[in-house]
Amino acid sequence: MLQPITPDYYNYEWTAIESVSCSNDGGAVVVWEDGKKLKCHPLWLRENALGPGGIDPRSKENDLNIVDLNLGTRIAQAYLEDGALVVQFEPGGRQASFHPGWLRHVAEGEHQPFASLPEPQIWRATDLTEPPTHDGCSVLESDEALAEWLDDLLGYGLARLTGLPTNIQTVASVARRVGVLRETNFGATWHVSVDLNPNSTANTNAELPAHSDLPSRETPPGFQLLHCLENTVSGGDSTMTDGLAVAEHLQTKEPDVFKLLTLRKWTFSNRDEGEDHRWTGPVIDKGDGRVPWTFRAFHPVRGFPAMPYKEINDAYSALQYLGHVSNSDEFQIRYQLVPGDLI
Repeated sequence: MLQPITPDYYNYEWTAIESVSCSNDGGAVVVWEDGKKLKCHPLWLRENALGPGGIDPRSKENDLNIVDLNLGTRIAQAYLEDGALVVQFEPGGRQASFHPGWLRHVAEGEHQPFASLPEPQIWRATDLTEPPTHDGCSVLESDEALAEWLDDLLGYGLARLTGLPTNIQTVASVARRVGVLRETNFGATWHVSVDLNPNSTANTNAELPAHSDLPSRETPPGFQLLHCLENTVSGGDSTMTDGLAVAEHLQTKEPDVFKLLTLRKWTFSNRDEGEDHRWTGPVIDKGDGRVPWTFRAFHPVRGFPAMPYKEINDAYSALQYLGHVSNSDEFQIRYQLVPGDLI
């Protein structure tokens, strides 16, 4: 038989299904030779059936309007053809076939957003004394080098490039290798230096504690790139802390503090003459519980407590404890950036 078209652009291995049976609730249960099973809901398979009122082979998208879906649809018959699943839906008698490799990738959970990403490596200062480091020019030119750098970036939460050109266009060139640049009230890219009239704490000579930028956004940027063009000052160390390591420590050692940081909300605001970005959320936002979490921990833009008055004292105590842990020698690494480095 011709291989069934899948609702995406991947090439799946032909992992033939060994057996299939109809379930009492109208679905189908497929089993592979190694015992792996997948129970397929009839409505989900119906939506993914190739052809009109299903998957458009041109766009690979579902053109079935949900109001036109018969919620009483069931699988009346299911059988195998060369290891692929073939079903007949009732009412209507429509037949559809499904690629066994595509079904297998669902059974394995490989359709999940983070399935192909490396597992986060939780680290403390004794585990990671320097950021994982890669050659910058190779990352600009080679997809393989880019993938290796991104693997460390996703695994450790930080990764350094060295030997990059020291011009202001470089940071955007690297960023576009990763994804789309996001605009901010400072611009898509901006220069950080000590200014006499700063519009951000970052443009002063004050030491910045462990923090994450732009917590005033509904979804703060997933990646932020810092490119060193010049470093002629005394001091000027860069510091990094693994937020997941701190969160793990708090969950284990100080669960009450962790609870306050995940449940009590604050309103964050970027102050600028021409723009005002605000968002309200907890300091540690677990989202749906899966990594990556969102950390909103930057005191210069934390504006207002968004909680009952009686809860504010405890919320401040939790923030202070977070600050002590995040900036401790146990959790924070310290290193120097030289011109051409990007972190």
